[in-house]
Amino acid sequence: MEHRSKVEEGLKEALKQKDSIRVSVLRMLLAAIKNKEVEKIRALSEDEFFAIVKTSIKQHLDSIEGFKKGQRFDLVEKEEKELQILKEFLPAQLTEEEMTAGIDEAVNAVEAKGQKDMGKVIKFLMEKYPGRIDGKVLSAMVLKRLSSQ
Repeated sequence: MEHRSKVEEGLKEALKQKDSIRVSVLRMLLAAIKNKEVEKIRALSEDEFFAIVKTSIKQHLDSIEGFKKGQRFDLVEKEEKELQILKEFLPAQLTEEEMTAGIDEAVNAVEAKGQKDMGKVIKFLMEKYPGRIDGKVLSAMVLKRLSSQ
C-alpha cells in the first residue's frame, strides 16, 4: 500500500506543478495498480507493484524501439521521459560486483553443476533481490559463470 500512496502523492505534486507528462504517467500507473488490486481482491505486495512497473517499462522500451524504426524522434523523446519517471519507482539496481557475488552465492546454495542448473540459480537470485535485477543481464552473467565451470 505504501507504493500506491507514493504514486498518489507524486500525482498530486505533478498536478500542482502542471507537469503533464508526469501526470499522465502516474495516472496510467495508478490505473494499472487499481486494476490489479481489483483482480486480486486485495492490496498489492511489493513484488506485484514492481512487476507492474517493470511491465510498463518494457512496454515503453518496445515503443521507443518502434518509434526509432519509424523515424518518429518526437515520440521517442516523449517515451524516454516517461520511462525515466517509471524508473523512479523501482529500487536501485544491483551493481555488477554485487551481482557477481550474488551469483557465486546462488551457485553454491543450489549446488549448480552446469548450464542445466541455470534456472535454479536465476530463481534463487530473483527471489532474494526482487525488482533489483534486470533479467536479461542476470541471465547472461549466470550463463557465463556456469559455462566456465
